[in-house]
Amino acid sequence: MPAAMSSRRRSGEEVAGLSRKGRIAPGHQADFCVFAPDQEFTVDRHRLYHRNPVTPYHGRRLTGVVRGGWLRGVRIDIDGPPRGRLLNRGEA
Repeated sequence: MPAAMSSRRRSGEEVAGLSRKGRIAPGHQADFCVFAPDQEFTVDRHRLYHRNPVTPYHGRRLTGVVRGGWLRGVRIDIDGPPRGRLLNRGEA
């Protein structure tokens, strides 16, 4: 399984053209999250961080919660305002 996950991660960065993303290694930006795949939550459209506040999932119970995150190797407050910026192909 770890080999498959590693291969999938590399493919994503290569497909998106983000050469400094997708790895925790010297010369890369060390963006990653801690994910609790079995934790449940209820979708609340008012807490979504995207332009369109409409979602067919509002009020539904789903599983999988991000518990923590790091952006360029620095821990971020996942309950705080969004950080970072949109990356275009080949920028990172």
